[in-house]
Amino acid sequence: MDESAATASSVPLEPSEVSDLASSFERFVEDASVKFHGALRLLTRDRAEAEDLMQDALLKVWERWGHVQSLDDPTGYLYRTAMNLYLKRRRRAAVALRHAIRPRPGRDQLDEVESQDVVLRALATLSPRQRMALVLTDLLGYPSEEAGRLMGVKPTTVRVLVSQGRSALRTSMGDDSDA
Repeated sequence: MDESAATASSVPLEPSEVSDLASSFERFVEDASVKFHGALRLLTRDRAEAEDLMQDALLKVWERWGHVQSLDDPTGYLYRTAMNLYLKRRRRAAVALRHAIRPRPGRDQLDEVESQDVVLRALATLSPRQRMALVLTDLLGYPSEEAGRLMGVKPTTVRVLVSQGRSALRTSMGDDSDA
């Protein structure tokens, strides 16, 4: 945002200035709306979508009207805003569609139960402090500083407990795999 736009949005406007802004925006909308709506209908191929897009674009332009009205081509700004909104909606729809139709592998519930059992048995071999440090940092994703605050110990202590716990897990998992 340039300085004039930042200054315009931070300085309170007089009621007459607000009225002038509103009337100039209304004239702008009246002049541009028929062509703009037609262009959006051609773009979206859907009347309701074009109307929604038009409202959203006009709202964005109104929010910045103090700056936009001084541009060489405020209509171009309106069209660019509408195009950006349209492309954003298309990208979101494409992502949602990909997530909706992505084939998901079937869950092997027995394998999940066995994995949980192995993890629980391995964690049971650790001291309570090592187990807490590992759960907070590795499973819940807390940094050592936050985990230390939650445990009431120094972050260094958390890192030592995590290291000891990981070492003990490697040893116990290695023993389980040999058996």
